[in-house]
Amino acid sequence: MFRKFLSFQLLASVASAINLTVASNGGNVSSPLMYGLMFEDINHSGDGGIYAELIQNRAFQGSLEYPSTLTPWEPVGGAVLTLQNTSVPLSSALPASVNVAPRSSAQRSTIGISNPGWWGIDIKPQTYTGSFWALGTYKGQFTIKLQSNLTSDIFATVTIPSSCQAGKWVEHKFELEPKSAAPNSNNTFVLEFDSTSGSVNFNLISLFPPTYNNRANGNRPELMAALKALNPSFLRIPGGNNIEGDVYHYPWRWNETIGPLTQRPGRPGTWGYGNTDGLGLVEYLNWCTDLDVTPVLAVWSGMYLGNDIGHILSAEALAPWVEDTLNELEFILGPTTSTYGALRASLGYPNPWPLKYLEIGNEDDLYTNGSTTYAEYRFKMFYDAISPVYPELTLVSSTGDYTAVGGSGANATYTDYHVYTRPDTFVSMFGTFDHVSRVHKTLIGEYACVQGNLKNEITGVNWDLPKFDWPVWVGAVSEAIWSINAERNSDAVIGMSYAPGFQNLNSYEWTVSLLSIFKYSHANPTQPDLVSFTADTSQTVLSTSHSVIELFSNARYNATVPVTSDTSYGPAYWVAGVSEPGAYTFKTAIYNATESVPFNVQFTGLKQGDKGTLTVLNAPDGLSAVALEEGVVQNPVTKKVTQLVAGSGGAFSFELENYSVAVLTT
Repeated sequence: MFRKFLSFQLLASVASAINLTVASNGGNVSSPLMYGLMFEDINHSGDGGIYAELIQNRAFQGSLEYPSTLTPWEPVGGAVLTLQNTSVPLSSALPASVNVAPRSSAQRSTIGISNPGWWGIDIKPQTYTGSFWALGTYKGQFTIKLQSNLTSDIFATVTIPSSCQAGKWVEHKFELEPKSAAPNSNNTFVLEFDSTSGSVNFNLISLFPPTYNNRANGNRPELMAALKALNPSFLRIPGGNNIEGDVYHYPWRWNETIGPLTQRPGRPGTWGYGNTDGLGLVEYLNWCTDLDVTPVLAVWSGMYLGNDIGHILSAEALAPWVEDTLNELEFILGPTTSTYGALRASLGYPNPWPLKYLEIGNEDDLYTNGSTTYAEYRFKMFYDAISPVYPELTLVSSTGDYTAVGGSGANATYTDYHVYTRPDTFVSMFGTFDHVSRVHKTLIGEYACVQGNLKNEITGVNWDLPKFDWPVWVGAVSEAIWSINAERNSDAVIGMSYAPGFQNLNSYEWTVSLLSIFKYSHANPTQPDLVSFTADTSQTVLSTSHSVIELFSNARYNATVPVTSDTSYGPAYWVAGVSEPGAYTFKTAIYNATESVPFNVQFTGLKQGDKGTLTVLNAPDGLSAVALEEGVVQNPVTKKVTQLVAGSGGAFSFELENYSVAVLTT
């Protein structure tokens, strides 16, 4: 049953060694394929994910789609919690707050509120920085704690004096320093005060652990480290579908995500929950700085998700959004003498951020009139407005089919191609980019193997059928072949990024997978994502796909070179490149071989006795997956590094088992 699930293609047999000769020059590119990252705020990738804020619903933000709520806040000490819009709001962006009051005027006790975080709070012996805003006349002390939900253990506590003033919101800051780690993440945050003085209103209650590069309002270190390990070149921000808004018509607005957190109203995302926008435009750009990657910035192009009436703007209605994009670009790139460049400087960033790529929209081919309106006027409106002002920017269309392009030479636009499919289909698409445009290059902005091979349905994803629980090994191998396909054509394909990148295992989209029935009955049924996580930082799952991308992205070269072979592609697929004379890189993947595949690889200019390093990834079977089993990460992927010595004629000889992914460097 598993074998049928893996593939219905004919298995390939290899009777003798594959003999390859790698040339020293003559390739078709002068720069390597960029391996990048695609951020989509799905599955609590941002809030409750890489954005390090530990408090859930910290500012009671709401919208027509997701009204303000007290969830998941709970009363402490018999307090009564009431969601209020006070006559004096914290700000116009954050008008709602929680009123914490004693149950009666006679009540004399400590009361407060508690928050379980994003399905838990990880507690370690480190410094946590926090703050909250309070409105009232209270003159006593506030006590803040981190404590267990399961026991009476209190891991950290601090008491600070109230600075409350009548009729005025006042910020209070504090630090918590646990002396020991909690045994699990089932912990809560508590804020208490003496009920004798009556009620207090609270808003923007925040707590951060140490962040990556110690960025204020920054990201979770272990999740950023997982990305850094991939040696990425670019980051697609601020997401794909999440920029568009759905039938409630809330597209992402850059100017509502900058500045103090008190000025960010947040917005409903497109994945079933609201976004705080604490992770905003500046944070995205700092994220790029911290990872030393190039931002690929997307802007909304006038199409809402949902295909409802008015889901695509007319040219007249779109015009202000084109102007808004110019304002955003001035904020990022403009001199401090400009209006929005001065705004950037006022936020502490006098120097512009580097920006090379700007994508107009996301997946604008989703609906019948999406592609037509995009090609007829929407893309052109942005192109005509932006190109004269920022000729150095490469504009990227979002339909992936070259129907909306412009310019030529160094000023030619690119297109963004997305593909989610099955293992056999990825392999069958080898050669996809052999004959595409070299003028209007392609960015593979999203790709992933999400479903197994099913009989009579091998040419695409059926989104109504179950997906993989986790990225499985056969899928990662097929993605490796897809990557080799792109690297062979990196004069046409500039880069590729897996998606989705993150998922919180406590909240995710898409359907339940049948694979849990076969192998992972104790796992959370999820969707395949590059990195999965919980509040417990020890439970971060780096997928099989992560292993393959890490191997390939850290084995780059400066130019592809021709490879002469006595064997056609299948079951082995390969690409070769060179960085300097004698410094070769050879990448290969084996798919559906009935026996081990022997190679003799000869690199031009190398001689007998020269040395090479062979790194091979494999797993016990095609359905193997890195998974979280009963709270412990299980990783079946093996990595073997072997030092090779060239034999007669300077050829390196080795054998690879089925479903191997390998890199040979000299």
